[in-house]
Amino acid sequence: MEAETVIEAVKNNNCTTVLTLLQEGLDANLIDGDKRSLLLIATLHGHIDMAKILLRYGALVNQQAENMDSAFLYAGASGQVALLKLYLEHGAAFDVYNRYQGTALIPACERGYIETVRLLAHTKHFPINHINRLGWTGLMEAVILGDGSAKYQEIVQILKEAGAAVDIPDFDGITPLQYAENRGFKEIAALLKD
Repeated sequence: MEAETVIEAVKNNNCTTVLTLLQEGLDANLIDGDKRSLLLIATLHGHIDMAKILLRYGALVNQQAENMDSAFLYAGASGQVALLKLYLEHGAAFDVYNRYQGTALIPACERGYIETVRLLAHTKHFPINHINRLGWTGLMEAVILGDGSAKYQEIVQILKEAGAAVDIPDFDGITPLQYAENRGFKEIAALLKD
């Protein structure tokens, strides 16, 4: 069967077709023209049942596409907690980074995905203080790219309680507290001072 047909079946969540093909010897780590794995394609479409089938047949959660996305990294960046949990159970690596040299946590902080942040911040050995190539941690992204609203306040609180360092400056030497104060985020500034 042609790769395009398999990819369409994954996109359309046609589990029966994909399962049959896997049973007939289809490589669960087949990639498309952008080097996206079937598992990443399933993740892009939020298909958890498809992801489970692919994992059963050896799909790799850390396999990266041309743009550096992996199923695990994308699940974090898009706030898909159920898929994240699944990938953590199937060997998600914490030293595989996205195109910004960031972890699954950093874009979750930026986008305000509270439950994703809670899960990753409390995952044993997850590098919550990892600094990406922009010079930012997840905490920094929540302050710089967030809007100071309740969800970002909660993210800062979660990270702080999980042991994130609140005083790691960016490459310009500016701390999260300084950014929070400069942006008028009083509640976040108070959390960072506490």
